[in-house]
Amino acid sequence: MRRWLFIPLVLSLVLLLGMLLWLVEIFSRFYYGLALTSPFLANLLLLLATGLVLLGLGFGVYYGWLFLRPRQPRQRPQAPRDQTAAAGATLDALQQQIAQIQNQVAREALQEQSQSLATEMQRRDLTVTVFGVGSAGKTSLVNALIGEAVGAVAAPMGTTTDRQTYRWQLAGISRNILLVDTPGISEAGVAGTLREQDARQLATEADLVLFVIDDDLRQSEYQLVRSLLDINKRLLVVLNKADRFPDEELEAILQRVRSRFQAVLTPADVLAVAANPAPLPLEDGGWFQMEPDVVPLIERMAEVLWLEGDTLIADNLLLQAQRLSTEARHLIDDQRQRQADAVVERYQWIGAGVIAVTPLPGLDLLAAAAINAQMVVELGRVYDCSLSLEEGKELALSLAKTLTGLGIVRGAVELLAIGLQTNLATVLAGRALQGVSAAYLTRIAGKSFIEYFRRNQTWGDGGMAEVVQEQFRLNQREAFIRAFVRDAIAQALPDQFSTLLSTSPEGSQNPPTP
Repeated sequence: MRRWLFIPLVLSLVLLLGMLLWLVEIFSRFYYGLALTSPFLANLLLLLATGLVLLGLGFGVYYGWLFLRPRQPRQRPQAPRDQTAAAGATLDALQQQIAQIQNQVAREALQEQSQSLATEMQRRDLTVTVFGVGSAGKTSLVNALIGEAVGAVAAPMGTTTDRQTYRWQLAGISRNILLVDTPGISEAGVAGTLREQDARQLATEADLVLFVIDDDLRQSEYQLVRSLLDINKRLLVVLNKADRFPDEELEAILQRVRSRFQAVLTPADVLAVAANPAPLPLEDGGWFQMEPDVVPLIERMAEVLWLEGDTLIADNLLLQAQRLSTEARHLIDDQRQRQADAVVERYQWIGAGVIAVTPLPGLDLLAAAAINAQMVVELGRVYDCSLSLEEGKELALSLAKTLTGLGIVRGAVELLAIGLQTNLATVLAGRALQGVSAAYLTRIAGKSFIEYFRRNQTWGDGGMAEVVQEQFRLNQREAFIRAFVRDAIAQALPDQFSTLLSTSPEGSQNPPTP
């Protein structure tokens, strides 16, 4: 099949060559004819023709090279090679987000956290957090791991009231390890709730979590473990006080816990220890204190940190960078919402005033297209979306048609007429109703456009009509309508309302003579 593709090319070349030969023959006859009468003009013509031929060849070679040269593949943004690079990219984007935050206190707080995280990317210890309910033996476990008494043991619930951090070296691990003892969770009282929040935050920031239990897994503990696993937190479930259980019962508890996490944890990640074994009675009446049995945990920790240490740090850095980015985005969203609401409120009163001063035959948002177009452009600036006034006008007209097509214009008039109910019939039929209705419809349009820009210039699956209907529903509460009418009369229509009031029978002490 491929050889047939060359036939049109060969025919084209033959045709082109024939045309060139014909042109050369015509030019030769003309040249020799001119040379008989004026050799100078003939040579000048030859020189000009030669220059044109060379220029044509030059253009042909240049554009042929452009066409035939191998095309360089378009450089696409490279995905981060690893989690550390992804965290770095997220931090770079975070700096741009922080620069947009106007609240100085929030901006400086986020900036400080961002810089701290950036420093940790260069030099970072491994953080292992001991986490669990109060009195499960977390401090005893820390004591046993470090090999010295660093905290009160055999104490009632709530003894560890603040985080305690200890530096620890583990054989075979080149990085320093920060072992963090956290307050217990599920404690009563306001102070207990605050300590639990702190403990949860420490767990989410850890590279590795040791979740300590002292019996079969409770439902509340299961939910806590699942919440950490759902954010891809590396975790070991440690059953402490194993010396209290007979071997068969201990194995049954471990199997039940492993079965609940079999899809996300390996059996080796659920293990039993005795951080502070109970003393055994001796025949002479004394007591024998057994050594802590935490070797299985130390071995598993060493294995996990040796195999996954760099990945755990990178994952945690990325998680913390994303958390800060989410916090910054929420601050920016709130800031933009306030700015956008102010824009909508300003334009709704402008629209009310314009229509009240210049009453139009029939109420339609199309009459205020210019005002709404400018509102759309300003809302776009708030959300960093550049729109021309013409584009704003097109959007405003499209939404106006949607308002009319859905019957919202008529519904708004009827709704606001109820809010304007009074004995002053002239108010109901006059410019006040038109102005207030224009303000209300401008508000519905503005709130709809805020949703449009919040969704990155898309109306969503339900389209414009669904967004408009939702905003109309949110803004039709009776209490809101009455307050809106009062604000409209006070802010945008005071002169007109006063005029109407003075000319009405109820509002005038000297009614005009018929």
